[in-house]
Amino acid sequence: MDVRLTIEQQQLRDAAAKLADDLGARSVSDLDDAARRARLEKTVASTGWRSLRSDGASGVEVALVAEEFGRGLVDVPFFGPVLADDLHRHFSDDQPTRAIAVGADAFDAHGLDRALVLRDRTVSVAAVGEPSPGADLTRSFAAFSEPDETLGELSAENADRAYALALVVTCADLVGVSRGAQAVAVDYAKIREQYGNTIGSYQAVAHMLAESEALVEGSISVLRHAAWAVDELTPEEAIRAARIAKIYTARAARTVCETAVQVHGGIGNTWECIEHVYLRRALTSTELFPVSLEEIDLGLS
Repeated sequence: MDVRLTIEQQQLRDAAAKLADDLGARSVSDLDDAARRARLEKTVASTGWRSLRSDGASGVEVALVAEEFGRGLVDVPFFGPVLADDLHRHFSDDQPTRAIAVGADAFDAHGLDRALVLRDRTVSVAAVGEPSPGADLTRSFAAFSEPDETLGELSAENADRAYALALVVTCADLVGVSRGAQAVAVDYAKIREQYGNTIGSYQAVAHMLAESEALVEGSISVLRHAAWAVDELTPEEAIRAARIAKIYTARAARTVCETAVQVHGGIGNTWECIEHVYLRRALTSTELFPVSLEEIDLGLS
């Protein structure tokens, strides 16, 4: 495995990062800014990134965008549509923007009226209903009706690779969230003063942030391998790599986000501190396509 990104992949990552920096939620109040969100929706739609798999993109390239969107708290649909596109491409050249069914809900469904449902390798389309309450303030769940259109049945290999990609996208989001929460905490530690010094100059805080940084770097490593494995290894190996990455990145993201809250002290527990938005998103991505250690140990697929 060559972990280096191609020039095109670097450009894709940079473009996704700039979009997230320019239009993602930078504060809790931004979440209520309808004008910002409308500009973000228009920009994301114009990129065509929701149909990356239909356009021949690899798992690595999908993960690069998902990671930057998690870091920048992009709060318009990407996760759901890009996974729906990965399923839809096997049956049609059309690239409709749809949510994805995860368990009993359609996920990442804000502004969308249709969702793809995968059951026993059969891919169907269902109408999206009313939004459901959820902890994540940047992405939405919704009820969906029984499917009213069947697209077709996936082969066993395509179904397994779709599952591996779904795990990888959740991992990429978790890595991005970890990076975003860590960056906010580090910036705060550089300016917040106590006893005449910035709090980042004290070992107790510096060591906490250093440990978080190590977790972030470890998460990036396992994510890169899992994203590469989606297309390059056997389906069984790809799923195993993705499951290992999911366990690691989920545990790391929770630790990093909770540490970031702690670095902020009392203000970290207020609604106005954006760290809880990162934590909420991390907890939600952890529960999407959850993985247990027993599945890895037993080599289930």
